[in-house]
Amino acid sequence: MRAATIQRAVTALGLFAIGATFAAPVRAQQSTEDLAKQTQNPVADLISVPFQNNINFNVGPLNKTQNILNIQPVIPIHLNENWNLITRTIVPIISQPEFFRGEGRTNGLGDTQFTAFLSPARSEGLIWGVGPIVQLPTNTNNLASDKWGLGPSAVALRMDGPWVYGALVNNVWSIASGGPNGPNAAPFNQFLLQPFINYNFPGGLYLSSAPIITANWKAERDKDTWTVPLGGGVGKLWRIDKLPVNTQVQAFYNVKTPEYGPNWTLRLQVQFLFPQ
Repeated sequence: MRAATIQRAVTALGLFAIGATFAAPVRAQQSTEDLAKQTQNPVADLISVPFQNNINFNVGPLNKTQNILNIQPVIPIHLNENWNLITRTIVPIISQPEFFRGEGRTNGLGDTQFTAFLSPARSEGLIWGVGPIVQLPTNTNNLASDKWGLGPSAVALRMDGPWVYGALVNNVWSIASGGPNGPNAAPFNQFLLQPFINYNFPGGLYLSSAPIITANWKAERDKDTWTVPLGGGVGKLWRIDKLPVNTQVQAFYNVKTPEYGPNWTLRLQVQFLFPQ
C-alpha cells in the first residue's frame, strides 16, 4: 500500500510537468540569458521541474555504478508584495548496485526532502532565503532510513553582470520513527553544502560548477565522514516553441570520499521552466 501511494505521487509529479507545459504562460520579453540566470538562483520566483540524473562510478567493494534520478519541482508561493515562499521537493529514484556478488541490484525510491525558503520578493545585491528542511521516510526496499528528519536550510547568492555565485547549506537530524523499520533504524545527522558559481554568455550558454559537499556526522570512522567533489561543466537554455528548457552536464571527481563512496560523478539535468 505504501509503495503504491509513493508511485502515485511520483506519477503526479510527472503529470504536473506535462500539464504545466500547456497551462503556464511564458513571458516572451524575458531574454534567454535572463532565464538562464534565474535557473541558477535557488530562490527565483519561477516554477520549474528539474530532472537531475547523477551517475556515481566505482561504488561499493565491487566498484559498481549507482544511479540516482532526482525529480525536483520548485514552486514559489507569493505570501504578499514583500515576501515569497519558495518550495523545493526532491524525490530520488535510486538504482543501487550489489555490494556482494549474487546480491543483485536494488531499485526503488529514496527518502523525499522538502524545503521551504522564506525570501524577499525584491532584493538588491545579496539575494537570500531561509527555512526548514523536512525529510520524509518514503524509501522502498530499504534504500534509506525509516526515520523522519528535520533541520534548517539557507541560501545566499549574488548576481554581478554575467556572474551568479553563492551557496546553499542545510543540516538534517533524524527526529522520529517513520516506516515499519523506524523504531530499529539508525539515527542520522547529515550536512550538505553546495557552493555554486556560473558565468553566463549571451544566448543562454553558461559555464557552471555546483559541487555537493556532504558530511555524515554519524559515520563510525572519521575518514568516512566527508564527500568533497571538485569539477564543473556547461549548460544551455533552449526554447521548444515557447517552452524554455534548461540542459546541463557536469562532472566531478571526489577528492575526499568514504571507503565505499564513488570516485566520479556525472550529472545530467533537464529542467522545464514555467515563467508566470
